[in-house]
Amino acid sequence: MTALAPARSTRRLVLAGAAVLLVALGLVALMVVRPSSASPSGGSSSLSAPAEDSVDAGFARDMAIHHQQAVEMSFIVRDRTDDEDVRRLAYDIINTQANQRGMMLGWLEVWGLPKSAAGPPMKWMGHTFTPTDDGSLMPGMATDAELAALTAAKGERAEVLFLRLMTVHHRAGADMARAAAGAARTDAIRNLAEGMVRGQRSEIGLMADMLKDRGAKP
Repeated sequence: MTALAPARSTRRLVLAGAAVLLVALGLVALMVVRPSSASPSGGSSSLSAPAEDSVDAGFARDMAIHHQQAVEMSFIVRDRTDDEDVRRLAYDIINTQANQRGMMLGWLEVWGLPKSAAGPPMKWMGHTFTPTDDGSLMPGMATDAELAALTAAKGERAEVLFLRLMTVHHRAGADMARAAAGAARTDAIRNLAEGMVRGQRSEIGLMADMLKDRGAKP
């Protein structure tokens, strides 16, 4: 029974992600994603898509991967606790980040850009990150061992581990979003990134309170 649980969570994640991406592609196709700067002549902004090595494309690719793990961890903990507050938080993260991930992949599709980068992650931030042997692909992402521990845990132990892992995950995600909000050239990415910073900061505070209620430290 236990061995089948991760497989079921993975199937749910794949199906949910595919559904969100299809919806996002439909919505994005109706949008005109424009660079934020005005043309030198004072007219409307150029309608050209961001370059493949731009902040906009790099952020969309990397954050889509970052979000995917947050959704995965939320599915895991949702099935391993009966606590309504933790399950509600997990549900919110699943819905918010799956939707945002679909939007970012949709924009890459509309821009005609690949959804995966040829080089290392984080290059768009002015530095690179080498994925570690323990499965962590970017700053803040959980390792394979941490995901296995979360999958094996139940009840309050699963809650505390999830809250700690997601706090670290959110802190790194907020750093990435803050960088994109300050350097992206499209309104779409800049506005999305600004919203991510606000939302993840709020959830970091909420998770600190939830850990405190359980007698645990972040």
